[in-house]
Amino acid sequence: HGKLIIFSAPSGAGKTTLVRHLLEIPALNLAFSVSATSREKRSYVVEGKDYFFLTTDEFSKKIKNVEFVEWEEVYQNQYYGTLKSEVDSLLKSGKNVIFDIDVEGGLNLKKIYGSKALAIFVKPPSIKHLEQRLNTRSSEDEESLKMRLEKAVAELEYAPQFDKVLLNDRLERAKKDAEVFVSDFLGINLE
Repeated sequence: HGKLIIFSAPSGAGKTTLVRHLLEIPALNLAFSVSATSREKRSYVVEGKDYFFLTTDEFSKKIKNVEFVEWEEVYQNQYYGTLKSEVDSLLKSGKNVIFDIDVEGGLNLKKIYGSKALAIFVKPPSIKHLEQRLNTRSSEDEESLKMRLEKAVAELEYAPQFDKVLLNDRLERAKKDAEVFVSDFLGINLE
């Protein structure tokens, strides 16, 4: 069966960009694990491709029915989780599963899957740089920006618990580093 590749980072550090880049490399045989969330859908996000959107009640039912590999309340009343059915389906299809997931969720997945999983922490160059990235998104109001930055400071403390830390200060170099980490873990030569 396939292996798992976990990308975690503070919001705005660039993990989604790196995951999308890796998904474009056919030799890696990657499939994206779509997370479930109870947060509001952003205009540019695609249901079933980026997230499975659930109401808070639907999310709670799935928690009670033990349908998640891992889940957490990332922000107040904003739940995120990885559906067991999604991971099982992708692994059964013979794919390596790649995750774009918050820091605690990434560590939880690593605990569950152990040596079958590679956990990569994407580190921004600085909190100031992260703030600039989040501001360019234009998806944050002042309060949510402050909340995300406070959370980012706390999440940076978890970096040493990951298998690899990838500094995303220059995107092209970060993409290459991601390719090396993942191809080495999967035992695939991309040359």
